Amino acid sequence: MTVVTNGGVDLYYEARGDPRPPEDADRAADTVVFVEPAGYGAWVWGWQHAALAEGFETVTWDLRGTGRSDAPDGPYEVRTLAGDLEAVLSDHGVADAHVVGAGLGGMVALEYAHRYDRAASLTLFGTAAAGDRVDADALDSLFAPRDDPEALRASLRNAFGADIDAHADVVDEIVGWRREEDADRAGFDAQAAAMAAFDRSDSLYEITTPARVYHGVDDAVVPTEAGRDLAEGLPRGEFTAVEGGHCCFVEESAAVNDALLGDFEDGG
Repeated sequence: MTVVTNGGVDLYYEARGDPRPPEDADRAADTVVFVEPAGYGAWVWGWQHAALAEGFETVTWDLRGTGRSDAPDGPYEVRTLAGDLEAVLSDHGVADAHVVGAGLGGMVALEYAHRYDRAASLTLFGTAAAGDRVDADALDSLFAPRDDPEALRASLRNAFGADIDAHADVVDEIVGWRREEDADRAGFDAQAAAMAAFDRSDSLYEITTPARVYHGVDDAVVPTEAGRDLAEGLPRGEFTAVEGGHCCFVEESAAVNDALLGDFEDGG
């Protein structure tokens, strides 16, 4: 367990995997850091960091308000969460990293690339340039109390496009992880407030980091058009539609992981 403190807030993070071999010395970065959606623990990236563990170092961390990190009173700001990410990468000694974020995490990635200089590339899932593109009711429907397994299971229907009943074993595992790692109501609300208040719509041109915007075609939280608009507004943005909902990177993990490996091996 590694903990770094930023502004009096303890942040938990973990690093896994192997660094790049010498023959890949020209690759843009060999560290990939993940930033999760509002309320979800780092479990949500399990499919990705497992796929990248050979040849890349992966860093996952609990946002303030989530899991083992501190949960100060909200509301939070995306700018503050980006500062937390900087504290994590600085503490771990990372010079350059591919930053992967979803939902709120994608907003944090955008803010991070604008304010700091460690982002070699951005990979954004279900992300909008401004909080007014987020369906607040659909976002709120992602929350469920950690001590209510049935509510946790039911709320997953709002995160995925597919019929979760067809994947009962996986859903049972996810419910177990959520009980251990997700945010409580106060933490979720503080993070959701950060998402609602975010607005980079008039300054996307300032973010020149290479960015791949993936978006689930059935995303109920952030409409697909918001992802297209985000990609168009970024100077080096590219858009890719993915089957699935807000957590399309879980639903379509095999295809997404192949795409990520291709992006990162090609230099971001």
